[in-house]
Amino acid sequence: MSAPQTPRPFGASTIAAEVIDGVDLHGRRAVVTGASSGIGVETARALAAAGADVTLAVRDADAGARVAAKLEAELPPSAGKLSIGRLDLADRSTVRDFVAGWKGPLHILVNNAGVMAPPELTRTPAGRELQFAVNHLGHFALATGLHPALAAADGARIVSVSSIGHLFSPVVFDDVDYRFRPYDPWTSYGQSKTANTLFAVGAAERWADDGITANALMPGNIADTSLARHTDMEQVAAMIAAGAFALPPGKTVEQGAATSVLLAASPTVQGVTGRYFEDCGEAEPVAERGTAVGGVAPYALDRDNAARLWAMSEALVH
Repeated sequence: MSAPQTPRPFGASTIAAEVIDGVDLHGRRAVVTGASSGIGVETARALAAAGADVTLAVRDADAGARVAAKLEAELPPSAGKLSIGRLDLADRSTVRDFVAGWKGPLHILVNNAGVMAPPELTRTPAGRELQFAVNHLGHFALATGLHPALAAADGARIVSVSSIGHLFSPVVFDDVDYRFRPYDPWTSYGQSKTANTLFAVGAAERWADDGITANALMPGNIADTSLARHTDMEQVAAMIAAGAFALPPGKTVEQGAATSVLLAASPTVQGVTGRYFEDCGEAEPVAERGTAVGGVAPYALDRDNAARLWAMSEALVH
């Protein structure tokens, strides 16, 4: 008879405040991208509530300032400080400026910002397809630029917000920018989310000697977020009705932020690196997309794919 398994302390219904309860982050510094809406706000709230000084890295500094003011009014006096940093992941100059302006160690980097399924092919000023550029390349440039600060932190954690959407596509290395195939908003989103996971795998391998851990996650199906601001929701409904894909059960933003906060700060995952999580636990592998509403594709955790993506990304951002 096998020994009984220890139950997981957290699950799908856990909220970020429950994950952070009892964790002391005073003296730690964190950056959360996309922290002016959705799960980014709740991630920043939880980390600051535990005492971390949190920089909200946002495209719209005014919107970020409004969020910071609201959080400051709601957080306890023991909370960490909140600050604003302008960061447009589609604009390399703002990434460079953000990196250049960072001084001292960085203990937590949450790569949370993203764009999902714009219906028309859009390119950045640098000529890159928008979703791959924002969701992956911008975060790659940010993390590699901040590597010295992360290495100086002695135990830094990187959190890469991926999605069940990664099951729509691996990274198509020969055509990430849709120059030789018809643009599709969902395979484009899928390859960008696969890239988010492969980045964590690559960082875990390359930066282990610096004491840096890196993990990816699926936050959940969260309706109250600006991620879908470019998405044709009628098309989504039609695809679901046709059985083209299924959605996992819905979550609140507080529940959606829980896995990010777990990977950013919880002692329960101390030393864990290069993994993909969902519902506050490590995800199971899936062999095919079908109507899967959870799990991780083998190609998203493949070390050879991670190494190839890293080399390609270095060439594209430098």
